[in-house]
Amino acid sequence: MSRASAAGRESAIAPIPTAPEPRAPWWHWRRLTRGRWRPAVAAAVAGALLGGTAVAWQADAGPFATESACWGALDEDDVADLFHGKRDIEASETPITDDRIGSAGPSGQCQLTSPRGHRVTARLHQLDVRFGGAGDRWADEYLSARMTPLGGGVLGMASDTRAWLAVPEGCVGRQREDDGPLVVDVEAGWTTYDDQVDTDERARLARAAVTLVNAYMSDQGCDRALADPTDRIGAPGQFLTERRDAICGIEGLRLAGGRKDEGYRRPVVTSGRAPVRTCDRDVIFGHPRLRLMTVEEPRLAALYKDLSYYGGNRQLKAVGDTKRQIRGRGFLRDDMALYQASCQTGDVTFLIRAENGRRAADIRALMPVYVAAEAKRVGCGSLRLRLPA
Repeated sequence: MSRASAAGRESAIAPIPTAPEPRAPWWHWRRLTRGRWRPAVAAAVAGALLGGTAVAWQADAGPFATESACWGALDEDDVADLFHGKRDIEASETPITDDRIGSAGPSGQCQLTSPRGHRVTARLHQLDVRFGGAGDRWADEYLSARMTPLGGGVLGMASDTRAWLAVPEGCVGRQREDDGPLVVDVEAGWTTYDDQVDTDERARLARAAVTLVNAYMSDQGCDRALADPTDRIGAPGQFLTERRDAICGIEGLRLAGGRKDEGYRRPVVTSGRAPVRTCDRDVIFGHPRLRLMTVEEPRLAALYKDLSYYGGNRQLKAVGDTKRQIRGRGFLRDDMALYQASCQTGDVTFLIRAENGRRAADIRALMPVYVAAEAKRVGCGSLRLRLPA
């Protein structure tokens, strides 16, 4: 479903019933709890102290009524911006909690729903770097070739269906080397690859992500605020007409046997300088049938650090490695190849993944050439891989 069709449905104006006095907020809360960016324990303690006023708090009446959503971060105009001016929006949320038992850092979720069917979901969470965790599934959508970096020195990207932004380390403290960054992400429906990116929709989602991060930082006592990113977002990824000897626009990169791949639609490639360079081919429901991706940002490369140790006798090694000094590690299998290199700028991950094992010959042919070309581009120097037998 394209964003254009969603916007069309938003054009219908539904009548808003008159609320009895005192006036209820401009949308109908269905929260599980009411807390802001604080642990659920704080909300429970507050409820115990307030006693009889807790009912009024849950019902959005009395002195605790507020016209804000998503942990108090989005005001009426912010939400209306996401829904093309419509204000009859329902909201539900789970509070931000910081219980590290079974959770990697703070987490919470907020959902905004229009009666016309459009839905926007925002989350605060730390990216999952565990082997077998959700990090790679997150990367499918939020590091796709349709995403464009927000610019301005922040770590974040946006498209017309997704946006994400990492909370600056200067606010919450530097993440450990093996941890993923703390991010706010916003999603607004299926990602489609059949049309161009709607830059107006992209701007709406990017603004929402920045507003949410700014609210979180303010609640943490940080004295800085990130600027509206709208004017600095670059061009979206573009469909590429490629040659058989320049797959994904990389000179010398060929499929097995040097053939031209007739079975895939034109690839989409990330534009400009970004924390990742992604080339996606033939995307179905947000998942590419073939992806070539270079993760240049070390904080994002942490998503693949544990996975890089996988492989057994299918491990990838660099030419010139010794037992005492290695450039990196990775593996090759029928549906995926991954290599994470230690570069001057930090860890960089090179990844090729297919939807199934029928592309084994292509992955084997692409991986060494891809890594050599991309390592040179990002400043890792000369890097040649030895493939397992």
